[in-house]
Amino acid sequence: MPAVRGDGMRGLAVFISDIRNCKSKEAEIKRINKELANIRSKFKGDKTLDGYQKKKYVCKLLFIFLLGHDIDFGHMEAVNLLSSNKYSEKQIGYLFISVLVNTNSELIKLIIQSIKNDLVSRNSIHVNLALQCIANIGSREMAEAFGNDIPKLLVSGDTMDVVKQSAALCLLRLFRTSQEIIPGGEWTSRIIHLLNDQHMGVVTAATSLIDALVKKNPEEYKGCVSLAVSRLSRIVTASYTDLQDYTYYFVPAPWLSVKLLRLLQNYTPPAEDPGVRGRLNECLETILNKAQEPPKSKKVQHSNAKNAVLFEAISLIIHNDSEANLLVRACNQLGQFLSNRETNLRYLALESMCHLATSEFSHEAVKKHQEVVILSMKMEKDVSVRQQAVDLLYAMCDKSNAEEIVQEMLNYLETADYSIREEMVLKVAILAEKYATDYTWYVDVILNLIRIAGDYVSEEVWYRVIQIVINRDEVQGYAAKTVFEALQAPACHENMVKVGGYILGEFGNLIAGDQRSSPGVQFQLLHSKYHLCSPMTRALLLSTYIKFINLFPEIRTQVQEVFKQHSNLRSADVELQQRASEYLQLSIIASSDVLATVLEEMPAFPERESSILAVLKKKKPGRVPENDIKENKSPTPVTNHNNDVNNTSAGSADLLGLSTPPTSQPNSSNTGVLLDVLGDIYNKPTNNLSNTSSNNTWFVDPKKFVCKNNGVLFENDLIQIGVKSEFRQNLGRLGLFYGNKTSAPLQNFVPTLMWSDEQASKLSIQMKPVEPVLEAGAQIQQMINAECIDDYTDAPSIVINFVCNNIPQKITIKLPLTINKFFEPTEMNGESFFARWKNLGNTNQQRSQKIFKASTPMDLQVARTKIMGFGMQLLDGIDPNPDNFVCAGIIHMRTQQVGCLLRLEPNKNAQMYRLTVRSSKETVSIEICDLLAEQF
Repeated sequence: MPAVRGDGMRGLAVFISDIRNCKSKEAEIKRINKELANIRSKFKGDKTLDGYQKKKYVCKLLFIFLLGHDIDFGHMEAVNLLSSNKYSEKQIGYLFISVLVNTNSELIKLIIQSIKNDLVSRNSIHVNLALQCIANIGSREMAEAFGNDIPKLLVSGDTMDVVKQSAALCLLRLFRTSQEIIPGGEWTSRIIHLLNDQHMGVVTAATSLIDALVKKNPEEYKGCVSLAVSRLSRIVTASYTDLQDYTYYFVPAPWLSVKLLRLLQNYTPPAEDPGVRGRLNECLETILNKAQEPPKSKKVQHSNAKNAVLFEAISLIIHNDSEANLLVRACNQLGQFLSNRETNLRYLALESMCHLATSEFSHEAVKKHQEVVILSMKMEKDVSVRQQAVDLLYAMCDKSNAEEIVQEMLNYLETADYSIREEMVLKVAILAEKYATDYTWYVDVILNLIRIAGDYVSEEVWYRVIQIVINRDEVQGYAAKTVFEALQAPACHENMVKVGGYILGEFGNLIAGDQRSSPGVQFQLLHSKYHLCSPMTRALLLSTYIKFINLFPEIRTQVQEVFKQHSNLRSADVELQQRASEYLQLSIIASSDVLATVLEEMPAFPERESSILAVLKKKKPGRVPENDIKENKSPTPVTNHNNDVNNTSAGSADLLGLSTPPTSQPNSSNTGVLLDVLGDIYNKPTNNLSNTSSNNTWFVDPKKFVCKNNGVLFENDLIQIGVKSEFRQNLGRLGLFYGNKTSAPLQNFVPTLMWSDEQASKLSIQMKPVEPVLEAGAQIQQMINAECIDDYTDAPSIVINFVCNNIPQKITIKLPLTINKFFEPTEMNGESFFARWKNLGNTNQQRSQKIFKASTPMDLQVARTKIMGFGMQLLDGIDPNPDNFVCAGIIHMRTQQVGCLLRLEPNKNAQMYRLTVRSSKETVSIEICDLLAEQF
């Protein structure tokens, strides 16, 4: 307490010394109680205490309170100190009030009056003390009492600079408590113009205040952009000398520069005034240039200040995401930091590069640092830096480097910290699935994951590999062989047993021809793991055993023996005992046909958004870097033509997961009735049908399929045509189902694609041929593969010609292959959405709008269902009007990716809609707007 001693309060210094010399807690409490009794008696009995004595005793009470003891008196004496003209006495009074007085105290009115008196004082020191007290308390009562006074102090021309600075910080504190405190109208401009103040402290404090105000009402304060850019330019540009005296280790006004750069990140790049935008880019280039200059000092303070400005400038460059040159330069600068000896710099460089990896301009530049990032993942001493390196590898991954990155992550996983293993497993699984062109590679990756980090492989991961294997015929045999080999390891993780049990139970017959993996060997191998597993896994293995009886009748006796053992045991697990007993009876009683029906191969799983990605986002909310490049971001992807969607051979890789359902033959008793492979969940068709000049020619325009993928395209007395479709990124696959509803065969059955070469350059279509005769009551399937190359406006048509009872028939159907089918839903928060919305609305070429009458009575729930089926991500809670719908999505094409934002505003009173679509490409905006408007 040297300052206290210097103030001459010897009694306080002695008291503090006594407390420090106490040998025990009891001695300390005894000394404190003695002092409290003395102070109490002085306050009660001695009415002649002067300001010095009151100050001394109040200081003692403060010290006792800071030691953790309750103080229930002395408040009035502290309030009395506020009326003193001496700085030291007034200061101690305000300090006591800020720390000890409750806002519900009866003295609050006296305190507020004293503060008001000081606010109008001509002594700037007293005004500052009052403002500091208001900010320290920061209660709603203080905001209500001084909400009108402080803004006046802030913008008044008579107010001293030090008071303006304190007023700005005080207003910022009260604004966080009560946002209604800031007046609007003319006050807005006056507050913004504080950015032009000549005093360093005023500008710095005002920038913090304006940054908070902008976040609440960006539109009202958008005038701050030009002033902030101007002030920043005067600081960082060498031709100016503004605030050059305020240098910190040769860096001019670094903290103000950081605050100005952060303020500008609340807005999109200023497009209205090219001069402002050019000036901002000049500032950012200057900051990047200065980062390349040799250091002017070897002291750490110099590099810290210089790098603080640099990283904030890079954050602004990433936020604007519009200048290719700046983004690439920022990436190169960050790349230099990856090898810096400072751990913090390496961490920050990796973190910023995660964001750069999602930009079209800098994605390739980030990939150039892949080797260094891999070394960071393996060699860094700090686990948080290793974690950031993993995040960056995940963000920079694309088709060209997926296999290498996944392999490096797998290698590192064996020695990775336990704290990041689970997240790494999820990321490896996501990347392997997303960029697999050969699904044998995907199977290898997941099985390696289980082998290396089985404890960290969640159910979602091993569920997913089973779904993919079941949905893809070409990989089933390989998966069975690989998992069989993996199960032969002496130490086999339980998750491997689960995967092995499931896959061998379904597809063990595909490898049973080899003596090394004969049915008996498969059964013995799985059963050797049984006693080591949990009850849930044992239950799964029992299901595998009953499947073996169906697949391999020759080992029925061995399997039944196991069922008998477990059904007769007095097991603690009743479920296992019951399951074994029921499986035993099923294998004894059921005929081979019934058994085959009950235990037939699992049907294909419906493809949905990856559950693994949802788990990753849930575990790391707001921290998961997106490895999807934003619109127009990625270069032309590398395509494996041996497995791409255009390969229509029977053995081609099904990259979309749209498995081919088996053709169903109707029972003889169902003559004339189509067995609908699409199920009963679809309503009868309500297509737009037009019958041309003759009764045997039909044209179908299935507009209802804009917002759904499955259903009945066309149906009459002769034929039913259904569709099931699936889309992933720029690839699509349709299954057309033709059902003959008559008792006569349909002859010369030929579906023909109507699609010009010019149209084919934008949407590639490959159609598998079908048999020319469709038998009575039968149903056949035709697969169509599609790849979106560039944006298009008209969907292809298919003409179906056939002869029924010697009468030719012709049906023309537009395929449900509109451009919105290639949407990928995109999650965005409100801030990101509206920032992007404003950026895309700068020119009329990027947006399309329609105002139209509702074709049916307005039902918001129906509208919601249609929009969700349209393919974009419906963003709830974003629009201030709860009736409005806002959506975001990315249309994937071979040549580019186009981000789209959508806003649908219903007007219930007028029964009207206003639909606005904004994207980075005019033709896409128009087509998306037209397609969705037709649905309402």
